[in-house]
Amino acid sequence: MASRSKLSGIQRQVLALYRGFLRTARLKSPEERHRIESVVSAEFRENARNIDRKNFVYIEYLLRRGKKQLEQLKDPDITGLSTLEINKVYEPLNLK
Repeated sequence: MASRSKLSGIQRQVLALYRGFLRTARLKSPEERHRIESVVSAEFRENARNIDRKNFVYIEYLLRRGKKQLEQLKDPDITGLSTLEINKVYEPLNLK
């Protein structure tokens, strides 16, 4: 039997947040549930691909932001998620 590497604390937090979104999506209408699952899955995959795993400050920021969004989504009056597409252009700081 192959042994799995243990997850770090931050990895466990990310997985817990992801599962929290999926559980909360089950409480919404079927159409909105599918939309929430799609948006959440895409967002997590995008971040997994594009964020350096050693950038703990940014990962912790995303976790805090995600937890706030999850708490908002848990509100029964909230019917779903909306997304905002921002073209990210990173330019180096020109410090003199």
